[in-house]
Amino acid sequence: MKIGFIGLGIMGRPMALNLLKAGFELTVYNRTASKCETLREAGADVASSPAEAARGADAVITIVSNTCDVEEVLLGPQGVHQGIASGAVVIDMSTISPIATEQFARRFEELGVSMLDAPVSGGDTGAQAGTLSIMVGGPAEAFQRCLPVFQAMGKTITHIGPSGHGQKTKLVNQVLGAGTCMAMVDAVRLMQKSGLDCDKAIQALAGGAAGSWQWSNLAPRVVAEDFAPGFMIKLLSKDLRLVEELARSLNLELPIQQETAQCFFKAEASGLGDLGTQGVYRLFEKK
Repeated sequence: MKIGFIGLGIMGRPMALNLLKAGFELTVYNRTASKCETLREAGADVASSPAEAARGADAVITIVSNTCDVEEVLLGPQGVHQGIASGAVVIDMSTISPIATEQFARRFEELGVSMLDAPVSGGDTGAQAGTLSIMVGGPAEAFQRCLPVFQAMGKTITHIGPSGHGQKTKLVNQVLGAGTCMAMVDAVRLMQKSGLDCDKAIQALAGGAAGSWQWSNLAPRVVAEDFAPGFMIKLLSKDLRLVEELARSLNLELPIQQETAQCFFKAEASGLGDLGTQGVYRLFEKK
């Protein structure tokens, strides 16, 4: 199976490497061409445009930052639509607007191309280990055809429903993740101010009812003042704006999410956007 892969950032590069390790034939494209070198050395071909990456591919994967970036690589002047053949599948693994996703899917359907929205959760560690959670919206037949592709990158792979449902599920995930991250930051601050042995307290709580991925993985990094990104504050802020957009369209009030989002928006505005999400701790440290 030949795959075009577009977007070689913190998540995309290890995901593409896992596809190569699984034996897929890969052609990669990235706007910053130097980011393709690791993949070239690993055996991938390098394209000069998204259209070229799509040419001859059975499936094209995109994982870029924003809705407008996805639109550009899919439907822009040198976009995937210029090179992809009827019968192929577009798999967008970015986190973007569900409304836009449905529009993009209709555009590709006119070309005889199926589109799956398949955002991921698990951070850079999950991308490297091939253990991502992948939530997929789109035609069931296309999902089944591409299941081996997903299995090379993820461990928990779920077909949620029709187009856009993968993105909606990811936004639910971001509500949970952001809220838990803020609770973790509050807990670490309380733990530190209380004079507790942080390592022992983290261990004690990790296996209880309040334990979480955020507590086990990010609390130790906060204590160690390690704010390197597995997922950046500015990207989570972008996702939380998408949550707000979806909630408004549903006339739905999400009070905890709104408070949480404001903390991440403030952190981004304070110059912390390139830190990992655990870096929201620094917003309170400055105070």
